[in-house]
Amino acid sequence: MKNKKLIDKIPVEGKKRANLALNGKDGKIQGKREGYARKIVPKTISRARADINSWKSALRSADNVENPRRAKLCNLYNDILLDAHLTSQIELRMQHTLGVPFVLKNEGGKEDEEGTRRLRAARWVTELNRQILWSIYMGHTLVELEIKGNDLQVIVFPRNNVIPEKGMLLLTEDNDRGIEYRNVREYGTWILEFGSEHDYGLLNKAIPHVLFKRFAQSCWSELCEIYGIPPRYIKTDTQDQEMLDRAETMLRDMGSAAWFIIDSTEEFQFAKGADTNGDVYNNLISLCNSEISLLVTGAVIGQDTVNGNRSKEESSMKLLDKLVQSDKNMLESYWNGIVIPALVRIGILPAGLSYCLQQEEDLEKLWGMTRDVLPYLEVNPVWIKEKFGIDITGKKELPANAGLSVDPSGFFD
Repeated sequence: MKNKKLIDKIPVEGKKRANLALNGKDGKIQGKREGYARKIVPKTISRARADINSWKSALRSADNVENPRRAKLCNLYNDILLDAHLTSQIELRMQHTLGVPFVLKNEGGKEDEEGTRRLRAARWVTELNRQILWSIYMGHTLVELEIKGNDLQVIVFPRNNVIPEKGMLLLTEDNDRGIEYRNVREYGTWILEFGSEHDYGLLNKAIPHVLFKRFAQSCWSELCEIYGIPPRYIKTDTQDQEMLDRAETMLRDMGSAAWFIIDSTEEFQFAKGADTNGDVYNNLISLCNSEISLLVTGAVIGQDTVNGNRSKEESSMKLLDKLVQSDKNMLESYWNGIVIPALVRIGILPAGLSYCLQQEEDLEKLWGMTRDVLPYLEVNPVWIKEKFGIDITGKKELPANAGLSVDPSGFFD
């Protein structure tokens, strides 16, 4: 849709708005109307116990063609994110991308040092990148930019209130009608959309594994409680109140284990169960953890201490690097196709800039190549210091029988 000139500007004190702008033409930030995210009515999150039936019901609700709703599915996402292993795998993959420095380049391919410095210092950039990456795991993501003080703020619309298939934003989760956010004038400038409208994200595939894992942990906990501290009992005359009170007091004072009182003519026995110390539950938990790792990071990294070895870990890291590279490419495409055009229209960035993530270098491999080439080619000592931090001050006279395979004169002209 065509961009319209925004009116109803936000009151900003002093020159705060001009300080935020990097646009050299007018140095002004374009205003916007009151944000939509502030109008959404929050709803209490349900913490009811979830099972596979809950997941199937949530999928049926999301797959409904006439009235698709993702509220149940998103509630399950928030629930399974309490799992420590799933969280660690997501953070492992996400931090590999968030930790890579970026630069802004002009149309000539040169770095815009001022723009890069300003954006690297802005907290909202990291938050926006994180929300873009969350679209991999939670599917469609809708965010709103707001000016707060002398900085931008990234606000994520609750996914429970968004119907991406219809481009609808519900101010109340249970409403039948809402705002067609793709038709409002802020769309593409202050309201940004990431991810496919039909994508449910990787968390949808992780739900059954987390639920089965919880079941196994719960059963294993009960096994520990029953067989770790077996119950005790006393046979006594239950018709004699004095003897009954005395037996109850004795059992209560003996500790916290389960206990009961039976009549002298009664008998209690444990039913014969599987002779196990919890291996069946441990195996199920390990299977679920492995499936979660394969789903998020592409391999089981640093967890299988029984069958793990260096070559396996190196191969696993290469698989993770492939996924991380894909995340980087996605982040760059969203910035260059959606975010930077929006920041240009707002007035924060001048036109003609592009967002580029810097390539990470394998310093160990680079040093090996440098060391191998020293006997044959001259290497600039300034580059050696900048790249490896080795401060070279001059040549060192070595004995003739030092046995060095590398000629130190190769560092110098």
